[in-house]
Amino acid sequence: MSDNNEFDLFKEMMADVAPIKQDTVTISQKYTVSESQLARRIAAQSLAESDSEYLSLDNATMVKPDDMIEFKRDGVQEAVFRKMRQGKYDIQGRLDLHKKSLQQARDEILTFLKQSQRLDIRTVIIVHGKGERSNPPALMKSYVTTWLEQISDVLCFHSAQRQHGGTGALYVMLKKSPEKKLETRERHLNRRSS
Repeated sequence: MSDNNEFDLFKEMMADVAPIKQDTVTISQKYTVSESQLARRIAAQSLAESDSEYLSLDNATMVKPDDMIEFKRDGVQEAVFRKMRQGKYDIQGRLDLHKKSLQQARDEILTFLKQSQRLDIRTVIIVHGKGERSNPPALMKSYVTTWLEQISDVLCFHSAQRQHGGTGALYVMLKKSPEKKLETRERHLNRRSS
């Protein structure tokens, strides 16, 4: 069969086919989130984070007493993380968890971090100990590490330098408070407009 014959056959088969006039689909109902739904969602998220129960006492990723711990969220600049892990930022707050139960430690961490952020404190140290004599070893260290990863206001953390407690303590960097973010944004806008 030649190309002309195939084309003629194709035209003959398509002779009674009508082209579609509309090539888009109209969606009759648009899904939007109402203000009340959005408010409920935000309240549920903030309630979950303000409730210490969202940090589990049931399981943690176990680490060893001498393990070097590090964690960094996406968006944290490598130079900032390096400076923090080298202990070059001023430590503005300190929490010591020695002789605390896991439940006390969890509650104190949440309170301490919220208070620090409210006071515009960005870099703190949490002393958890190595846990060489705990059973299992490094129990508190393991839970603190797991909890800090779950707290959205924690940008990064790293085992401290020897003079600040070494692998028995963590440098923790917090997000800016909403007020400080706004202040920084306004400062940058003023710089651009002048």
